[in-house]
Amino acid sequence: MLSFILKSAYLRIIWQGGENKHMDYDNTFGGFVSAKRRSHDITSLEMSEIIGLSPQYYCDIEKNRRNPPDRAVLEKLSDVLRLSAEEKPLFYDLAGKARSEVPADLPEYITEHEVVRFALRLAKDKGNDDDWRRFINQLEKKGE
Repeated sequence: MLSFILKSAYLRIIWQGGENKHMDYDNTFGGFVSAKRRSHDITSLEMSEIIGLSPQYYCDIEKNRRNPPDRAVLEKLSDVLRLSAEEKPLFYDLAGKARSEVPADLPEYITEHEVVRFALRLAKDKGNDDDWRRFINQLEKKGE
């Protein structure tokens, strides 16, 4: 399911003519961040200084040798990379996947809404990918 969502988010960027139409990355957090950084002509040393990490630690993140940083650093990183509204969910999903955690932009929402926790548990026990696709399609139609 996560793979479907990640691919869908990336394809949505391409379909909508996003600036990353030709961005090449390996579907990992480190690969995504590295490609975005290079697309803005920022060196890894400059990036490490801007976001307050050691150069070695930052390079290890890009090479997927370390987990993505905490939410505060992720937010700083997303600002520096000038991620679009379509890219941010992908960014957080890739970071969450690498950390084996819920993406950093979701825990507050999940914690604050009892119905969301109920829906997730119900889906875990009785739902499938098709159910989620239908639900996502319904929500997208509400925005039209």
